[in-house]
Amino acid sequence: MPLFFYEGVDRVGKKVQGDIEAASVQEATNKVRKLGFFPTSVKDKASAPSQQSAATAAPGKKKPRWSLGGVSQKQLTQFTVQLHTLQDAGLPILRSLKILANQMKPSQMKDIVENVTEDVESGSTLSDAISRHPKVFDRLYVNMVKAGEAGGVLDTVLSRLAVFMEKAQRLKQKVIGALTYPAVVITVAILIVAVIMIKVVPQFKAIFQQTSGKGLPYITQLLMDISSTIAAVWFLIPVVPIGLYLIYLGVNQTPKGRLFLDRIKLRLPLVGIIIRKSSIARFTRTLGTLLSSGVAILDALVIVRNAIGNEEIALAVQNVHDSIREGESIVGPLSQSSVFDQMVINMIEVGEESGELDKMLMKIADNYESEVDSLVGALTSILEPAIIVFLAVVVGFIVIALFYPLVDLMKDLGAG
Repeated sequence: MPLFFYEGVDRVGKKVQGDIEAASVQEATNKVRKLGFFPTSVKDKASAPSQQSAATAAPGKKKPRWSLGGVSQKQLTQFTVQLHTLQDAGLPILRSLKILANQMKPSQMKDIVENVTEDVESGSTLSDAISRHPKVFDRLYVNMVKAGEAGGVLDTVLSRLAVFMEKAQRLKQKVIGALTYPAVVITVAILIVAVIMIKVVPQFKAIFQQTSGKGLPYITQLLMDISSTIAAVWFLIPVVPIGLYLIYLGVNQTPKGRLFLDRIKLRLPLVGIIIRKSSIARFTRTLGTLLSSGVAILDALVIVRNAIGNEEIALAVQNVHDSIREGESIVGPLSQSSVFDQMVINMIEVGEESGELDKMLMKIADNYESEVDSLVGALTSILEPAIIVFLAVVVGFIVIALFYPLVDLMKDLGAG
């Protein structure tokens, strides 16, 4: 039976290490947990030389063709599901890759799969082969596949990866969809109002100057002043949002700038709550998926930190990583962060004490994804009437301001 070397901490935070016999990394991890320890690293003592030699295998010969947008998340998810199906059916990994490469239409993904197939055929492991394409297979994907290979449960890991990617994509689409609709409606409304102010209102102004012998009502004069201002600076209408976007990109290029912007996002009304809860769901599901696949917790935290997409939460994850490396628990750094709810901290603490942290993290992810669904629905239900009311107020203001002098004019004509 293979021999594994483990490192970890005990109940009081003292570092422990030793050797343990097990059939796989996952079994070794479970045995360490049953000893009352919290494993931070579990490695097969006999696998290091073979992995090193596999890493030096010849790279793929074909350069992947360029395509607009590269490889989509949908393509990668489909590849993962199909590869899992073939592996679950008992086919060798090389045969599975050849089948998938042959059935794909000409694309960048097909070229990459063919390169991966060549590397595997040359003696590389699947994890080493896909690691040569970091723009398609990120560190999370590579490390999970590597853990599946080490534990002999590649089909199970691929299944978890497919489920993880599908849920992550679905959550992202819901959040983007909820924010896209109001953004498009407001943009169109602003353009229509701008056209009215620049083209229509000045014609009424000329009519009023010719026919009205007295001053315009205050509301009408206000509309005319707004119209004159917009007509004078109309070129700024596209320049301002483009300029703000360029400033946003510039600030987002620096670590401090990203942290500043991400903190603002998390504190926006309602939208900030959605971003925070979706980020926590991504953090817990990613970490839970990695741990359940046999990835060591310190390696998993590094991967999660780089994949979380929010600098404030990434900072909290980094603090957790440093805490565990020093022999402490996860809960301490999380409780010091203002991002995580007390419920999340309590559930993680229970999972840590019971030795089932991965399962508890997945439960937290399920709960938070459900909350995000509800919040997205609430945001949509709030924004739709809010936009309607806003447009009604703007249109009502323009109509009243334009027709008020006409009513006075008709009264004067009737009196005359």
